[in-house]
Amino acid sequence: MVSPGALRVVRCGGGGQRGARAVFSADSKYLLYASGDFVKVHSVNTEETLRLLCGHGDLVTGIQLNPHNHMQLYSSSLDGTIKLWDFMDGIPIKTFTVGSKLLALYALASAEDSVFVVIPKKGERDTFQLVSVKLTKGAGQDLEGKELSVVLDGVGASPKQIAFGREDSYVVSVKDVNLQVYFFKRKLLNRFSLSTAKTKGGDNRFTCVVCHPTEDCIATGHADGKIRLWRNFHHKKAYTYSALHWHHDTVMDLAYSLEGTRLLSGGVESVLVQWHNESSCQKDFLPRLGSPIECISMSSDGVLCCTLHTDNRITIINSNLRFSKSIQGLIKSRDVKTGLVVDPRTKALVLNGEPGHLQFYSLQSDQQLFSLDIVQRQYIHQAGLKQSDLVKVAFSARGTWLATVEESEEVADPELQLKLWFYSEETQSFALNTRINTPHDNHITDMCFRDMDELGDDSLILVTTGRDCVFKVWVMVEDSDPEAHQSVSWSCDFVGSYHNYQATNCCFSEDGSLLAVSFEGTVTVWDSLTWDLKCTFCHPPGNIRNICFGRLTCSKYLIGATDYGFLCCWNLLTCALEWSAHLNVVVLQPDPLSEHIAAVSWLSKESSLFVFKPSEPWPVYIQRNLCKEKILLAAFIPRDEPEIISSEKYLWLRKSQLFFLTDTQELMTLSTKSLEERLTPSSKQLAVEESLPVTPFSVLLGKHRRQQAQEDIDLGKPVVHNKQEQASPAVKELLHTPAHVLPSASFLCTIFINSLLISKENKSAEEVADEVEMESEKAEDESDEEDVTAMEQEDTSHMELLGEMTCKLSKSQEKELRKIRKMDYSWISAF
Repeated sequence: MVSPGALRVVRCGGGGQRGARAVFSADSKYLLYASGDFVKVHSVNTEETLRLLCGHGDLVTGIQLNPHNHMQLYSSSLDGTIKLWDFMDGIPIKTFTVGSKLLALYALASAEDSVFVVIPKKGERDTFQLVSVKLTKGAGQDLEGKELSVVLDGVGASPKQIAFGREDSYVVSVKDVNLQVYFFKRKLLNRFSLSTAKTKGGDNRFTCVVCHPTEDCIATGHADGKIRLWRNFHHKKAYTYSALHWHHDTVMDLAYSLEGTRLLSGGVESVLVQWHNESSCQKDFLPRLGSPIECISMSSDGVLCCTLHTDNRITIINSNLRFSKSIQGLIKSRDVKTGLVVDPRTKALVLNGEPGHLQFYSLQSDQQLFSLDIVQRQYIHQAGLKQSDLVKVAFSARGTWLATVEESEEVADPELQLKLWFYSEETQSFALNTRINTPHDNHITDMCFRDMDELGDDSLILVTTGRDCVFKVWVMVEDSDPEAHQSVSWSCDFVGSYHNYQATNCCFSEDGSLLAVSFEGTVTVWDSLTWDLKCTFCHPPGNIRNICFGRLTCSKYLIGATDYGFLCCWNLLTCALEWSAHLNVVVLQPDPLSEHIAAVSWLSKESSLFVFKPSEPWPVYIQRNLCKEKILLAAFIPRDEPEIISSEKYLWLRKSQLFFLTDTQELMTLSTKSLEERLTPSSKQLAVEESLPVTPFSVLLGKHRRQQAQEDIDLGKPVVHNKQEQASPAVKELLHTPAHVLPSASFLCTIFINSLLISKENKSAEEVADEVEMESEKAEDESDEEDVTAMEQEDTSHMELLGEMTCKLSKSQEKELRKIRKMDYSWISAF
């Protein structure tokens, strides 16, 4: 059961890495990266999410493996804390409170009890410092980290603008056109500057820095695409640098290989460049990575590297510059114009993905199912270029038809295309059925299908509204083109308008009999069979921003929100206003499985949630200050099974779950479960299995056991489990408890040995089987006692005649004799 106060806002996808580099585990089996206010642990082999490290109260800005224990992880956050994790078990070990906002984190092997962080300088705006934080030792979990020592002033806020040199002997910082090198032992600071003049298209501003692992060499990336290699920087005047140039725009990150023989660079071109021996003539490329490269990370063994991209994609690459795997969650698009739409077949969230593509995002696995290319044109990464993009999406009730609208970025005369896609069961994908050029003379504002799935595809109707002051009805017709490979296509059946007002929104009633279309400040209701205008509603002042029909017992109501801050409910039977509320609603989303409607308001930089039934003028649930960001879109996702909820306050979450997207493209939800509970049991089991070493003996033993079990089943033998193989609570607790919190071995020894002992009261399987056999034999002895006596007498008489004496039969011989006597020999008579 769920406690009444357990409902909370949970971040479940989207957002961005915000410049924090990913980290490989020491054995390169796991990849850890910051995502929002938590850290994700992914399996490199299966791409599954194994752990979610939750505990920070704000954005995670840096993660580093503990140099002295590779099973532990440091993380920093804007909430002013540094946490030490056991990342395989997902357990926070220590929390160090620094106080200031932490913008970057660095952990060095030479510093045993301290880490380096970037914090804002007190009293100065946009000025940052690199400081050393001493991690105090104590028995408690929450400790203070207030002992700070300043290392460098005037550093950059990005983690990519600071690097530590060979054997941690110096630290390098870049900002604007300035480079600083601080030598720890000599306590010497050298500063170098480049020209600020932008001659011949050059831009000398630093963007990132990295140090050679074995030599005194510094590699810096610049805004004009150049890479500079600095040497002899121990002297202020005798320093030298050479330049490498391939990128046409900003170099966003750099990384050296383990030996330092290769340098990797990435930028907005979505191409990973590998430079050999610091020579511009020897370089390799891995192109078409999908989106600009934001960060590059190398594994400790140099076998793998990974690139973090601006759209939240993570690409894992082998050392020979070959693509290995891709971890793709919710793609961060430039602008989500399609809204949040639910695919009826897969229950996936559908919205804008890559430019011109639709992404189908699985909420259960936090992974992209597939991407559908709608525009089918190559996107060119060039500022100011007007290109076509996807703006509207709608599914039919069964999910067999998909309607999309794409338009160019021209404001005055946009190029419009309406496309209808049919889902093929054979190919398991959508295929283009109909393309309609210029369906409206101006921008399309909304569209929807008539949801009457019980009547079949013959009742399918698509309605589109546009700024050309009309709404159009599209129906399926038989395709008369003999060269066409399809039997049906779509064409316009009706065009409606109202007083030459712009059509802004449209929606069908639950039974599909009525269509509501908003024309600026007026809502019109039409009969979907005859297309007659039935009634109109308005609530001045202001235009209608959102409309929706009530469902189930509230299907007689029509809800509308105006841009002047009013939420209105009209009764369709009386054609009158039922109630209204003064509320600045930016999102209005009905639940398809209940009467509830969710309204999200934005007032005084605060997003608030109101859940209500149209039949009641007061809300069922209110949550103010839902999140810090502005909520732009929302969607109800049907649950596979209704959730058991004890409180009436949260019954509206029983059949569906509400998800919403913020202006920073972070996907959030209201849930009664933590993020850790969202992981499937198979993922958790996978984390345990991957941590166990695979040996030839274990493989052979496992194969032998499986074969033996299969033979027993084939022979009809009962499967008897030994007590040692059963789950002992003591053994399970011992194996699953982290080592750093276990008691002493002397305390555990007695418990462990006792758990392995077999009690005398419990008899083994062989003893039970022998007792059963003995009881059956005893019954046979009693029933055959007289026969045996008679048989012995006959045998004795015959022996006396022969004059011979024989010894008495043993019990085992008597058993065999009885079995022979009971056998059926009637089949001999057939011969």
